[in-house]
Amino acid sequence: MNNRKRSEAIDYVLKTAKEKNVKFIWLWFSDILGFLKGFSITVEELPEALEDGMGFDGSSIEGFVRIDESDMIALPDPDTFQLVPWRPQEPAVARMFCDILRPGGEPFEGDTRLVLKKNLERAAKMGYTFYTGPELEYFYFKSPDNPEPLDFGGYFEMTPQDMVHNLRRETILSLEAMGIGVEYTHHEVAPSQHEIDMRYTDALNMADSVMTYRMVVKQVAQKYGLYATFMPKPLAGQNGSGMHVHQSLFSGDRNAFFDPADGYHLSKIAKSYLAGLLKYAPEITLICNQWVNSYKRIIPGYEAPVYVTWAKRNRADLVRIPEYKPGKEKSTRIEFRSPDPACNPYLAFSVMLAAGLKGIEDHLEPPPPVEENVFEMTEAERRGRGINTLPANLWEAIEITSKSDLVRQALGEHVFNAFIGNKTIEWDNYRSQVTDWELKRYLPIL
Repeated sequence: MNNRKRSEAIDYVLKTAKEKNVKFIWLWFSDILGFLKGFSITVEELPEALEDGMGFDGSSIEGFVRIDESDMIALPDPDTFQLVPWRPQEPAVARMFCDILRPGGEPFEGDTRLVLKKNLERAAKMGYTFYTGPELEYFYFKSPDNPEPLDFGGYFEMTPQDMVHNLRRETILSLEAMGIGVEYTHHEVAPSQHEIDMRYTDALNMADSVMTYRMVVKQVAQKYGLYATFMPKPLAGQNGSGMHVHQSLFSGDRNAFFDPADGYHLSKIAKSYLAGLLKYAPEITLICNQWVNSYKRIIPGYEAPVYVTWAKRNRADLVRIPEYKPGKEKSTRIEFRSPDPACNPYLAFSVMLAAGLKGIEDHLEPPPPVEENVFEMTEAERRGRGINTLPANLWEAIEITSKSDLVRQALGEHVFNAFIGNKTIEWDNYRSQVTDWELKRYLPIL
């Protein structure tokens, strides 16, 4: 944002805060794992915050800095100013996302929002704007201590549960009140599993919206004494929750992915982007599926992708090409189906974009599509067709990503090293546990 536009945006924020009787402003940002962090200021501090930022201690924020270099500055982005609808309106509460700076005013390399901005700048230099439309699935439970479903509906089922409909309705109204467009909502495959899809927009706004979406979903559930979770696989024997990411590149107002003469209506740019996603999918899996639990979802039999394939109609593939509708050229897109909703959206969008742009730069060609059910193939058939797999667990993903030049460049040294270090600690902690399954399986017989 140039100085003139920022000045105009600041004037709008100050004027709106006064007109809406705003007293408190939440300053939000993300740590490297995608957890929403922040603190609040009063409206009296708002002018200074918008001009110079507000200082805070970054030493306790995951992936930020050591205690001996703890001072950080949160500089609010005035374009993200929105009233918070679930807080009292008299006086009102607002929120803004922040860019994180060092005390001298330099951008902080550990800021994941900055990471995405840098990758978007790289796309812009190539002439593209990156658009995304993620589909976040999640569960409603009666409490965070016991995953007891509220309903036992199935895919697109119209459950008679008034509570569930009220939860989704209020969530959508809250999102729209915060300027986040919603396309549709429905029940997902598993009991008490739901989905609300946000309207396609540029990747930075969408990443901010994902952070807001997760907060709003949880906030509305809590209001009714319930619990909403984006845990990838909370129920054994049921589908887990994914975050299928629809994505495309635009050159001005033109969708760079569309070609009317192609059988799939995909341009050469789109196919190279697709080829990049497929080639680097194993390397970016750790960023898109960052938890031990993420890999309980990515197993055969539960509609989550396991194999590195693409197709037009087959929802078992890693990449799906949604059906083209005549006259809807701007809707031509690629759907990447492996991410889960518990990732850091700034980093996930960054590595997906980096993989696609690398495919374009290297003029990669995708392999033939796989319209058959790849899960029903034998291992020999998959090998014969050159079909690779995604990492099977967190440790495999760590090993692959730690050697990835593409991910290192996309995230930058600071975030890359902090992320790998955090995930290695998580794996070490996990593998030292003795689970209930092991006790029930082995204790009576060994």
